[in-house]
Amino acid sequence: MFDFIKLKALCAPFFTLTDEMCEKLRVYGEMLIEWNEKMNLTAIKEPDEILIKHFYDCLLFLKNVKIPQNARVIDVGTGAGFPGVVLKIARPDIDLTLLDGLNKRITFLNAVLENIGLSATAVHGRAEEFAKKPEYRETYDIACARAVARLNVLTEYCLPFVKSGGQFVSMKGPAAEEELIESEKAISVLGGEKSGFFAEKLPDESQRCFIKIKKLSQTPTKYPRNSGKITKQPL
Repeated sequence: MFDFIKLKALCAPFFTLTDEMCEKLRVYGEMLIEWNEKMNLTAIKEPDEILIKHFYDCLLFLKNVKIPQNARVIDVGTGAGFPGVVLKIARPDIDLTLLDGLNKRITFLNAVLENIGLSATAVHGRAEEFAKKPEYRETYDIACARAVARLNVLTEYCLPFVKSGGQFVSMKGPAAEEELIESEKAISVLGGEKSGFFAEKLPDESQRCFIKIKKLSQTPTKYPRNSGKITKQPL
């Protein structure tokens, strides 16, 4: 069903996918298709599309972002587990938290983790609330998010999770440069600075951009604000 020979070949220039990793991705992909019939997890439903637009797309993270050994990583607004679960399959050493506001997605993710034998924490909650909890605030080496909100909004949700010296990585589409310019104030106010921008072409010619924001200093305690303010009055 899934052409992992193709996926291995695409990843070969920057990462070696093992047979064990491919087997975990296969189980994950099959569960995604099966559960998607009962709940809306993804608009991407065909195995070939899942392979490229979910698995390969998320594995490109490893090409563009250096993840320290045993890094603490949080995937904010993880949805069906992208990129977090794919990163955990490829880098089982990371300490992963998957955060999402819909409990049915967390139920799915826990089932996936159990079925493929991965240890990660999947939590149901709102980013702006969890980012104020001492056990989550500024305790992560990396916060990541894929296609959750515009960058000036997303930065306020994600950067408070990152400790000084860590980074927030946003996976964006072709409007990424425009969003980055729009977000300069938010990045600065929240204690970060742009540290990298990388654009990749997927085999279907769609574009994936990685925006890296380094955490320079603590985020002021008043951030993140409540979601209504974040959305209506972006920094």
